[in-house]
Amino acid sequence: MRRPTLLFCAALSALLHSANLAAAPGIDHWCAAIGKRLGSVPPAECRRLGLQPATTVSTRGHALMLRDIPPTAQKLANTGKLPARPTRILLIGGIHGDELTSASIVFHWLQWLNEAESRQYHWRVIPVANPDGLLANPPQRVNGRGVDLNRNFPTPDWSSDAHAYWAKKTNKDPRRFPGHSAMSEPETRWLREQIEQFQPDVVVSVHAPFGILDYDGPARQPRRFGHLKLNRLGIYPGSLGNYGGVHKNMPVITIELPNATAMPTAREQREIWNDMQTWLRRNIASKNTS
Repeated sequence: MRRPTLLFCAALSALLHSANLAAAPGIDHWCAAIGKRLGSVPPAECRRLGLQPATTVSTRGHALMLRDIPPTAQKLANTGKLPARPTRILLIGGIHGDELTSASIVFHWLQWLNEAESRQYHWRVIPVANPDGLLANPPQRVNGRGVDLNRNFPTPDWSSDAHAYWAKKTNKDPRRFPGHSAMSEPETRWLREQIEQFQPDVVVSVHAPFGILDYDGPARQPRRFGHLKLNRLGIYPGSLGNYGGVHKNMPVITIELPNATAMPTAREQREIWNDMQTWLRRNIASKNTS
């Protein structure tokens, strides 16, 4: 049998790539589904936010959406200096699909990224990292294959500890199943690709419903964002905090909203946002000035 030529392989790869893109629902369909699930995110508002589909789709074929927002060419507030490298922030919501507010608030914050202080940074925003879980009926923590994405990252302790931890500490709770292997899920692989490609200076991951602020990584830890006070919960095999904050030595802020289905008040949302901007300016952006 003759081996396929390089030209044929390239054509096949392009065809598969096009098919993968075609399989992802368009922004209108995606925003309609999101708006139906999240009452605080009307479809028209979702469409105006400029989100773009990735080439990767979720286990159940839902689009994985993101938006890149580069900084404006202006000096950093209160310093008069240009950044040597624009501070890069990866903002993630909805890793756990049943934490509806964790996605909703990221959609709201997307509308604030044109404010002067925010525009000093380069943002990459992923409002719904687990569309399978969010759009399930009812919403579920895990993805379409029953994997907790926040236990599926390739931390050094995954092979030795992930399943032992799941068995001993959670009594094999199916909501916290780490997967059969690290990076087994397309959503987790895609999130790691975003980290590797974007090289963020800090990752902000939004969860619910503990009502606290958690932190992993080398920079000075925040004490509070709004009414959310620091309470370091520790790390878990395969968690994003472990992978980014410990393994990659990259600051990871975990914002735990107080309720998974009821949004904080508009004032509370703004206070969390403003305190986060202040922490970023003092602890992350200040290190990138020349």
